[in-house]
Amino acid sequence: MKDHAPSAERNRHDILPILQMVLPSKGRILEVASGTGQHAVHFAPHFRNAVWQPSERRPEALASIRAWRDETRIPNLMDPVELDVEEEPWPVKSADALVNINMWHISPWSTTEALLRGARRILSPGAPLFYYGAFFRSDRDTAPSNLDFDRSLRERDPVWGLRQLEDVLAFADRIGLGFERVLDMPNNNCSLILRQPES
Repeated sequence: MKDHAPSAERNRHDILPILQMVLPSKGRILEVASGTGQHAVHFAPHFRNAVWQPSERRPEALASIRAWRDETRIPNLMDPVELDVEEEPWPVKSADALVNINMWHISPWSTTEALLRGARRILSPGAPLFYYGAFFRSDRDTAPSNLDFDRSLRERDPVWGLRQLEDVLAFADRIGLGFERVLDMPNNNCSLILRQPES
């Protein structure tokens, strides 16, 4: 059964141009935490010479991704794999890019660390890690809407909440993932690009 997330419908048009700048035109693109599958079916056709590999840990999400895939029949969109970033080894052993959208604030900090460690293990030399979401940032005031969002997340689960961008970058640097850039996006979100070292 196909699920539908209004946020995915809204932000996919903003995210796609950044992906087209950052992701390789060939190879395997691993999308971690693909959610409903809406992003996968929107993005994959724009990377026709690459393989788009969706993944999820929840059975209901895997079913939704399959339903979107079956309906659209996009040739380079693979069947989703079950992937929990905190369980090793990952079912995908190598990738030429990793995409992750709106996961870090609805999971414990340990999940962010696990995803970054996993990216460090499987990404090919020079490959990008793209993350989209909201952050706290020391270089600017936090928008009131993001403060409200963070408060509502922590009321639902105390281990959830917006991450401090500098904490993410410090951990990435510690494990050897390089920071490339952060781009401001609509609705007080950011696109963060990290990169695997060339060697």
